[in-house]
Amino acid sequence: MNTDSKEVISTLNDLIETCKDGEEGFRVCAEDIKRPELKTLFAQRATECAQAAQELQAIVIRLGGDPEDSTSVAGDLHRRWVDLKSLVTGKNDEAILNECERGEDVAKKSYHKALEKALPEDIRQVVQRQYDGVLRNHDQVKMLRDAERARS
Repeated sequence: MNTDSKEVISTLNDLIETCKDGEEGFRVCAEDIKRPELKTLFAQRATECAQAAQELQAIVIRLGGDPEDSTSVAGDLHRRWVDLKSLVTGKNDEAILNECERGEDVAKKSYHKALEKALPEDIRQVVQRQYDGVLRNHDQVKMLRDAERARS
């Protein structure tokens, strides 16, 4: 395996961790949020993150690498902080949406960083398509959060 392949695999494994973090984060939001339509939305987003991770894992395997299969330490720490903060402030929908948006901010940065690297064109197209999805998720969560603020 050449150095370029190792760099691409490392980049993809970072994105897999990001997807796994998103899957877990959306799953937790779906469990904690009160509004049924948001529960459904977040459960769907968790599934989409899982599918994105699987797509990237298949590429890593195709390149001869070992795909990441867990969340990141930073993601785990963030969820523990959210849990602790929720104990103190309560788990209202606005707070949950705030944390969800924060998670999507991290995903945006991770994908943007990956797209700044030299990736083979076929892999770049996959990463760009997934990044477009992250941007849509972020914008939707932000809109929901803003609407929840206006309601309270």
